[in-house]
Amino acid sequence: MALLPKALSRLIESFKKLPGVGPKTAQRLVFYLLHVPQEDLDQFGDRLKALKASTVLCSICKNVAEEDPCGICSDSGRDQSVVCVVEQPTDVLAIERTGKFKGLYHVLHGAIDPLNNIGPDEIYISDLIKRVNASTHQRVNEIILATNPNMEGEATAMYIQKQLSAISHQSSDKPKVTRLAHGLPMGADIEYADDVTLSRALDGRREF
Repeated sequence: MALLPKALSRLIESFKKLPGVGPKTAQRLVFYLLHVPQEDLDQFGDRLKALKASTVLCSICKNVAEEDPCGICSDSGRDQSVVCVVEQPTDVLAIERTGKFKGLYHVLHGAIDPLNNIGPDEIYISDLIKRVNASTHQRVNEIILATNPNMEGEATAMYIQKQLSAISHQSSDKPKVTRLAHGLPMGADIEYADDVTLSRALDGRREF
């Protein structure tokens, strides 16, 4: 059997590293790109190079942005006293689409997952705790735990709730901790939920 040219096989290997892309899908993508005009490929390559070079993590909420602080954190019209904690930047996009939430966010970039060696130190939980502790000018009154309704998301929410309960504020100053309502099916991901389901989950959030 003839071997693939190195340029193709190397690109196939690169695509296979992407989540949800298996060997056959990677092969199809590469052969599709082989027939794309060179000008479009060059543009695609330039955009890949700019992916990290032209983006930053917001120092406040850890969301991906073009500037620091991000547009949401620097928006004076948003409710600075409510912080919605999500696993991924795509969850921010999903919640923003509902138009229901007008507070701020904190992006963890993952969830506690011992089976994959992801502990609390591998995601931005400590930054959230520091953020709540440092909120002297504009106190955080509510933390909405919007992690995914699966085992990892629940474990992450419980860990954060435990850490927040240990904050050394006076009891009356401790932020209220709420969890999204179970309008979200167990095992689902926030980013794939429809706008109506997410809106109801925000409206029906409960104290955690």
